[in-house]
Amino acid sequence: MATLRKYASTLQLVLDDGMDEETGQPVYKLKSFNNVKTDATADQMYATANAFAGLQELSLFEIQCKDSSKIRNNE
Repeated sequence: MATLRKYASTLQLVLDDGMDEETGQPVYKLKSFNNVKTDATADQMYATANAFAGLQELSLFEIQCKDSSKIRNNE
């Protein structure tokens, strides 16, 4: 039986940086925070992201979480 084990998480703030004048497409900037506890809950990450967003000059567009996991065969 194979098991999946999360070993790293990164919290990312997607910040609104306006519109591209040539293309008219929205422009976003990312702020990443590594070494997030792998057992952090969605509520904890949401609260932390909003606290950090309050310190940014750009407004918060979206919150993302990137997880890295390993899959191993335990047989």
